[in-house]
Amino acid sequence: RQIFQGEPKSQQNLVRRPLFVMDLSSFKTLIWDYYHKNRRPFPWRDELSPYRVVVSEIMLQQTQAHRVLAKFDAFVEKFPDLAILARAPFHDVLKLWKGLGYNRRALALQKIAQSITTDYHGNLPQDQEILVSLPGIGKATACSIVAFAFNKPVVFIETNIRTVFIHAFFADRSDVHDKELIPLVTAALDHDAPRDWYYALMDYGVMLKKTIGNKSRQSTHYHRQSRFLGSNRQIRGQILDALLTHQHVLKTDLPSLLNQEATRVFRMLDDLCAEGLLNHEGDKVTIP
Repeated sequence: RQIFQGEPKSQQNLVRRPLFVMDLSSFKTLIWDYYHKNRRPFPWRDELSPYRVVVSEIMLQQTQAHRVLAKFDAFVEKFPDLAILARAPFHDVLKLWKGLGYNRRALALQKIAQSITTDYHGNLPQDQEILVSLPGIGKATACSIVAFAFNKPVVFIETNIRTVFIHAFFADRSDVHDKELIPLVTAALDHDAPRDWYYALMDYGVMLKKTIGNKSRQSTHYHRQSRFLGSNRQIRGQILDALLTHQHVLKTDLPSLLNQEATRVFRMLDDLCAEGLLNHEGDKVTIP
C-alpha cells in the first residue's frame, strides 16, 4: 500500500505497515477543516507573545490544558514579562503555581527567565539548541516554543500529535515508535503556517481522545502516570503547601503537621532542598 498518494517514492518507504486510509492531502484537509470549525481558544494563543508561549509550554508539561487555563491569566498578570518573573521572590512564584503540580517546573521557569534576562538581554532565543540548554526545557518543548513563539517549521511530537498520527496511520498497531511517526509529521508539516498547523493537530488529538480514547497508549513512549494519592508527589506537595502557609516550619514539626511518617517526610524534604525548592538551615525550613 502506498503511504502518501502522489508523494515521491523516497517518502513512501519511511514507515512500515501503515494503516493508510487517505492520502497526505486529504489528511491535511481533514485536520484543517476540523480546526477552522473547532479551534480551541486559549489566552496563550489569542494574545501571543514569546513570553506567554514559554510560560504556557512549561505549565502544559504533564498537565492538562483546563488546569493551565485556570492559572495562566493570574500568573502572567502578576509576572507580565521575563524581567519581572526573574526578580520575583520564589515564594510568590510558587504560590501562584499551586494547583499545577510538578512544582520544580515553577523553579525551572524562573531560572529560564533569569538566564534569558542575564545572558540574552531579555530576548527569548529562537534557536532550539539554545533553548534545550535552559532549565526544564527538553527537545520537544524547545521545538514547540520555536514553533509557537516564532512560527518556525520545526518538527516535534507531543501526546496529542502522537494520538492523531497513530489513529490515522497505525490504528492496527500497539507498538508504534516515534521514529516511525517523525517522517509522517515532517511530510505533513505546513511550512507556511506551522504554528496553526500544530494547534490544529493538537485540537484534533484532544477530540480523538474524548471520542475514541487515548490512541497514544499504542505508542512505545506511553507511560501511565502513577497514582497521586499516597504518593511521594503528594507528600512533596503537602510540604510545599505547609511552607506557603507558614513563613517557616521546623523540620521536626513537619511529620505531625502533615500526619505522615517521619522518615518519608524527611526524605522528600531532602529532595526538595537538593532541587532548590526549599532551604533547610538548622531545624528551620523555608522557601528560598
